[in-house]
Amino acid sequence: MSAVAQQAAVRIEGLTVSYRRRRKLLRVLNDVSFDIGHGEAYGLVGESGCGKTTVAMALISKVGGAAGPLYGTLFLRMGTAVTGKSELSPDDWAAALEAGVAGVQDRGKAEPGDKTMIDALIPARDALKQALGGGATFADALGQSAAAAEQGMQDTVPLVARKGRASYLGERSAGHQDPGATSSHLLLEAAAETWGDSPQGSGDHEGGTNG
Repeated sequence: MSAVAQQAAVRIEGLTVSYRRRRKLLRVLNDVSFDIGHGEAYGLVGESGCGKTTVAMALISKVGGAAGPLYGTLFLRMGTAVTGKSELSPDDWAAALEAGVAGVQDRGKAEPGDKTMIDALIPARDALKQALGGGATFADALGQSAAAAEQGMQDTVPLVARKGRASYLGERSAGHQDPGATSSHLLLEAAAETWGDSPQGSGDHEGGTNG
């Protein structure tokens, strides 16, 4: 097994999705494979009909535990928010993140303080909006968003989980960092590192970034 394969946090292999329509088999995804490594972020961006929804739904159904449906919903809502765009402006990213976070809350019913990914995502969303509203560059706004997610992640350590599988542990869940908040921080950190170093990230608020 390669070093890259060993580092994969999520692996999709040979994803093929077909639908039967009017007695014909319509293949919408054909043998798609990819790894998402620790600290890497994937965005589903593209024209309408390119397969964003299909990939998101595959994540919902294939990734184990609560993470699959929640991350699938996050990516699905984010992709829907920027349908038809091949390049994202800072405001587009903020709108996508807001839509994704709302989707996660709708699906998981978690609130801040429940010791979930929401404890990282909401501070990240709010920090991004505040930074962009204050005229920060995209790179700075992404950095502030990732930093807020990191703080939210760290703040889950003393909490007692009220949602998800960790809630089954009751008081024993206190003293441990929430995995969902941790993975959410890693996604936002990867976005900041990737787009923050791009020419668009170092430009003004009107710059764009490729999805």
